[in-house]
Amino acid sequence: MNSLRKEIDMDFTKTQFPEGIHMCLIYDQDDDRQKIVSEYMAAGLKQGEQVRYLNDTTAAEVVRSWLSEVGVELPEENPSLKILNAESAYCPNGQFNPRELIPTLPPRYELAKKDGYNGQRSCGEMTWALKGIPGSDRLLEYEALLNTVVANFPHSGMCQYDARRFDGATLFKVLKLHPWMIVRGKIVQNPYYVSSEEFLKDFKPEQ
Repeated sequence: MNSLRKEIDMDFTKTQFPEGIHMCLIYDQDDDRQKIVSEYMAAGLKQGEQVRYLNDTTAAEVVRSWLSEVGVELPEENPSLKILNAESAYCPNGQFNPRELIPTLPPRYELAKKDGYNGQRSCGEMTWALKGIPGSDRLLEYEALLNTVVANFPHSGMCQYDARRFDGATLFKVLKLHPWMIVRGKIVQNPYYVSSEEFLKDFKPEQ
């Protein structure tokens, strides 16, 4: 099925990729992160996609300034760019339940297509998971489940993990759940990737 998907631009890397890739950006340099994230979002907007940015530590006006620096100017209210509070988006009821959240994603993609967008991409700051929100110990379960709905949810997603905030053991597990990763500004297939089925059969949330 992947071979039938259209190729899309990411901008920060010149290679095109099939829509629907789930990738991980683990960073410790803010300038590098800003370049990758802003160009990724800008490419989506230029291609007529709906872009969702889930912010936690970065203010909405800062995200907009990043886009402005790469030549994208948008009015304050524009449905093409949705900047949403990450905690509210991931935990709409004050707790994180990936088994309830995942089924809501394909209909959201279909709605964007019906609204005339060529596709949809998102970019999320995952530091919200460090706040002790009930259910946040199920973050890895969520990342694994995302890979199970790609067939009917071909949106592109970039998960941002600040290596200065997350411990090394967690980052290695996170890395294993993303089929694609960003290394030195390039998207590469992840040699450490573990299938969702294999990961979830032994997964138990921390108590």
